[in-house]
Amino acid sequence: MIKILAVNAGSSTLKWKLFQMPGAEVIAKGQIERIGFQNAQLSVVTKENEFCEELAIENHQQAVDKLLVILTEYQVVDRLDEIKGIGHRFVNGAGHFSSSVVIDEDVLDEMEKLIEFAPLHNPANIMAIKAFKAELPNALSVAVFDTGFHQTIPEENTVYAIPYEYYQKFHVQKFGAHGISYRYVLQRFLKVAGRERAKTNAIILHLGSGASVCAIRNGRSFDTSMGFSPVSGIAMQTRSGDVDPSMLIYLENKLGVNSQAVLQMLNNKSGILGISGVSSDMREIMEIHKENARADLALRIFVNRIVKYIGAYAAELGRVDALIFTGGIGENIPYVRKLICDKLTIFGIKIDNNLNEVKSKEARVSMPDSKSEIWTIPTNEELMIAEDVEKLYGKVKAN
Repeated sequence: MIKILAVNAGSSTLKWKLFQMPGAEVIAKGQIERIGFQNAQLSVVTKENEFCEELAIENHQQAVDKLLVILTEYQVVDRLDEIKGIGHRFVNGAGHFSSSVVIDEDVLDEMEKLIEFAPLHNPANIMAIKAFKAELPNALSVAVFDTGFHQTIPEENTVYAIPYEYYQKFHVQKFGAHGISYRYVLQRFLKVAGRERAKTNAIILHLGSGASVCAIRNGRSFDTSMGFSPVSGIAMQTRSGDVDPSMLIYLENKLGVNSQAVLQMLNNKSGILGISGVSSDMREIMEIHKENARADLALRIFVNRIVKYIGAYAAELGRVDALIFTGGIGENIPYVRKLICDKLTIFGIKIDNNLNEVKSKEARVSMPDSKSEIWTIPTNEELMIAEDVEKLYGKVKAN
């Protein structure tokens, strides 16, 4: 039995779960938000306690220090060296990493070269890695890549129709995202549905604050909606999804701003928030959309973009064995699932309105005569990370 810490560091957040492996027992979990501010928010849940605290945390090093203090102060662990492995989510490994790896100096150097591919995420991931290495030097440090799952996508679905030399020289291509989530959800679906990976075609919808769609062909990623960056694809809570690049130049001229300001708008002020003008939270949109025209439009656009991708992927796959919903929206808002599935009747997809009322559990919610099964499967990226660390820890110990 070993303790493994799964870490997901964002630009201003640090989310974590401490597992007892094997067995996947969650000993404690928590997050630190608003890193870099005087009013950072810390929340922790253990078996005996649940608490929140507001405090000043200047950087990820301080966030890691605070987390480790909490683990011992609240006797989650007696000693920090009980933690034998730390798994770090790394958003974009580009084409360099197709599977999880032990982080040594060479790997870390390579990861630092990839910062430009995810400038909002990769730097925070690296800061957290260095901070944990400094405090827990004997724990096995492992990188788990969101893009690794998508390394199987064929070139016709990854190469943009721009001069080919940019793909060759600068790696301008589709990388995708949410790969850790897709890997976990597919693994769970195959188990609960009793299907064989190599014979399975599916479309998985990871619908959360970030959202994307992934086509699975013969058990492997075949296409996905996010592209070079997480801003592309379907409309999201604050991200625009696909837009015409010419519009960006037009807006730069009209607003008198640079490309970075426009990119920030696409990432932080668009999507459901940009259309509704009131909220980025789908739960709030659901409460007001019948009386608020813009909130209703935001909901319709969200559904519309998803349906378009599903239609395209269904054509690519030829056969869709299952449509699988995951993520905060996909798992917990039945009405959104219904709106999406009701637009897919041309494919023989039929949702059972009674079964569909389920939230946050693994369940089949399709009608018996639906040509594709419809499932809800809660994602667990932290567990996927912990399992990868456990496997690599076993290999290192065996050697």
